[in-house]
Amino acid sequence: MTSTVESTVELTATPAPTPDGGRVQLALNVDNLAEAVAFYTKLFGTAPAKLRPGYANFAVAQPPLKLVLIENPGSGGTLNHLGVEVPTSDVVHSEIARLTGEGLFTDEELGTTCCFATQDKVWVGGPDGERWEVYTVLSDSATFGAGPKTTADEAGVCCGTASDASSSCC
Repeated sequence: MTSTVESTVELTATPAPTPDGGRVQLALNVDNLAEAVAFYTKLFGTAPAKLRPGYANFAVAQPPLKLVLIENPGSGGTLNHLGVEVPTSDVVHSEIARLTGEGLFTDEELGTTCCFATQDKVWVGGPDGERWEVYTVLSDSATFGAGPKTTADEAGVCCGTASDASSSCC
């Protein structure tokens, strides 16, 4: 079941600015996007920075947080993925070098379109299989986009719905 987000929430055409120190990203699967947007608007006292069919994100000033909501009926209340939004591509490249130097396997995506934005990013996997991305938004996009294909035995759906389980992005 796909929900309809009320038209009273204004859509923004440009990404919200990223604080110089960056901000943590928490991407959640939600059963009903309209209900989730209404709840988180009240919880954080701010409207979504970006609102698209099946997708919303909030750029919360305090505490610095990028909250991403991905409509994925049947998986509501579960973690989609985690991330750190940084202000520039230079920081993403520094993190690629640092993480590689630490011996972590990195999956780099430069100039990729995901979550209605063109981004530079790097992914790493945590010890329990959780996926983390370090990313910067280069520009807004009219399309959701797609990331690299995942294997059938990888756990979770990153940035998509159950029907998009073969893509990993955002």
